[in-house]
Amino acid sequence: MTAVPETEAALQAAEHAEEAFDPGTLIMHHIIDSPVIEIPFGPTIELRPLHLPVLGWDVTITRSVVMMWIASALLLVVSLVIARRSKDPVPRGMASLLEIFILYIRDEVARKVIPKNADRYVGFLLTTFFFILSCNLLGLVPGMASATGAISVTASLAIMSFLMTQSAGIRQYGVAGHFRNLVPHGLPVWLLPIMIVVEVLGMFSRPFALCIRLFANMTAGHVIIISLISIIFIFKSAWMAFISVPFVLFIDVLEILVALIQAFIFTMLTALFIGMAVHPAH
Repeated sequence: MTAVPETEAALQAAEHAEEAFDPGTLIMHHIIDSPVIEIPFGPTIELRPLHLPVLGWDVTITRSVVMMWIASALLLVVSLVIARRSKDPVPRGMASLLEIFILYIRDEVARKVIPKNADRYVGFLLTTFFFILSCNLLGLVPGMASATGAISVTASLAIMSFLMTQSAGIRQYGVAGHFRNLVPHGLPVWLLPIMIVVEVLGMFSRPFALCIRLFANMTAGHVIIISLISIIFIFKSAWMAFISVPFVLFIDVLEILVALIQAFIFTMLTALFIGMAVHPAH
């Protein structure tokens, strides 16, 4: 799975570097986002830098952006194909598989943790789940990269989760009512300054935790895979492949499970935060 592109990169690094093989450089090369797309056994595509003419912001299309475009296109194609078969009395194939995820997110996640108008947020939760899952799984395809392995992507997803949570609370109680609900009612007046600070910090720490959790878990698997492959070149022995390759294949299979779990955890926690906003505990 991911062993192919990482192996090729390691071979190139070992061939072209006159100094000793540096696994740290190789690892950082793969986990840091860049405007370069490396195709296994093919050309390297360098994306042109782009800057906003007025503000001067760097809006260069990077590898993660391309991966998000691919994930979005795949989701759109799959959705259109399944939508054409929506009138079938019994879902089959991919439609049957997706129905399991859709019903579980709606019935076991949204409706159980969001007490009011849960179906209103099902679309957002399903989009979040399938988008993160698609980005996670693309990182396991040779020549692809995991967009969720970039901190900017996971931060953007966390910000959208934060905005949806705040908008849900404001829609339910109004601006003043929502922010009033951040602090439990009935507290002594002298305790309010402390609790306001604590609750405001908690409000921002939740999306921060979502961002770091997804980024760290998706990056860790790639770091382990590259490290295992680098053992072959560190010891300069092909015999080490008999140890490294089986472990790499095991980690690849494990990464499939991690991709699913991390998409579900992000979606579940987002639903939980929305539920806390529309039904605060007092």
